[in-house]
Amino acid sequence: MADDIAIEIKELTKVYRLYDRPVDRLKEALLPFHRRYSRDFYALRDVSLSIRRGETVGFIGRNGAGKSTLLKIITGVLTPTGGTIKVHGRIASLLELGAGFNPEMTGIENIYMNGIVMGMSREMMDEKLEDIIAFADIGDFIHQPVKMYSSGMFARLAFAVNAFVEPDILIVDEALSVGDAFFQAKCIDRMKHMLDDGVTVLFVSHDIGAVRSLCQRGIFMVHGQVVFDGPSKEAVEKYFAARVRSEQTVVEALPDGEESAGIPEGGIWHGPNEQFLKNAAYDRTQNGKAEFLNVQLLDERGRELPQVENGQKVCLRFAIQAHEDIPLVGFAYHIRSANGVEAVYSDTGVDNLPMFSLKAGGCYILEWKFCMDLQEGSYNVAACMSIPLDVTVAKVDFCDFVPCAVQFSVVTDPQRHLYGYVHWHNDVTISRFTENGRMERIVGT
Repeated sequence: MADDIAIEIKELTKVYRLYDRPVDRLKEALLPFHRRYSRDFYALRDVSLSIRRGETVGFIGRNGAGKSTLLKIITGVLTPTGGTIKVHGRIASLLELGAGFNPEMTGIENIYMNGIVMGMSREMMDEKLEDIIAFADIGDFIHQPVKMYSSGMFARLAFAVNAFVEPDILIVDEALSVGDAFFQAKCIDRMKHMLDDGVTVLFVSHDIGAVRSLCQRGIFMVHGQVVFDGPSKEAVEKYFAARVRSEQTVVEALPDGEESAGIPEGGIWHGPNEQFLKNAAYDRTQNGKAEFLNVQLLDERGRELPQVENGQKVCLRFAIQAHEDIPLVGFAYHIRSANGVEAVYSDTGVDNLPMFSLKAGGCYILEWKFCMDLQEGSYNVAACMSIPLDVTVAKVDFCDFVPCAVQFSVVTDPQRHLYGYVHWHNDVTISRFTENGRMERIVGT
């Protein structure tokens, strides 16, 4: 079993001394037996982890959570204050841009230097040089000193070197965020090939979609400690819920003495739906001003749909109750795949609908109607109701956010296979040039 472990960390701690003034550092150095002029800051506190070979692990958390510090200790850039760490295998890392590069050396010289530092022979680097240069795609700059490179060129060259030196462990810390869209797509594709080859990948990114799609396991860190370690989808949900809770006052239930009135008699619902309440119990975020009584996926006849045919017309229905007067409120839904990839997102703003107002005690029905043009598989719907606070920075107050409101599966006709997550309707035309040079349409109108 030990042979299956790539990285083993036990009670890892990293402490920095912080000083209010530069002179305090000097006082403490010159007067070691007098009072301390510093205070301890724990970047990491008693972190214990085991990462298996071939595992893909995403580290998420707010700035200052300790993610980068942990990865720097794993790579040997930093020394821990306490605890032990054992790494089995060759590490390639993309931490700070240009780290490990000599600015006075050319790109090619740095390729060889980095390869040799990671244990590759010159002959092995000769074999890989053309692939590295082609992947980096920085043209004649490969022959120039790297001090002349832009941040994007640094990222291209650094990733290309690390991706082709056959590492056992690849560590990526936000290094891909500086590249253009084409470069990022190449990197993600290359990383997936490395995963198929059994490379252990540790990935830090604020791109939650990338963490969901690339990582099997997610580690959520807060103030230098691991607060969740499990499937990446759950880690992302907990991270998002924690961010929401940190930005607003959250209540776990309705105000004292108040109960949900439900939809009036003769309506579609007569009160909160038990199945929905069971689903919503997971990481629900509310502020007590309004709530979802129910969220359902229905067919055109109003029947619930645990299974949907690809291309079928459906209705996503929100039942809402207001507990306070709300002048402006918006709604949104997310449809996510079983592994947490954001397949579809829409909100009332995207759909060019005006902001709504809600009256205390009022019950409302909101319906989204669309064709379910999704790839075969299992999906989850998240429902969101929020009050805009600052549209310039997309800051909102969540009235109710239910990350796991509805689950359903999509089945497709075997003759109509979808290769992407989503299909949309296309108006297709095909034309040809006639002998007299005119354009003649042969397909489409």
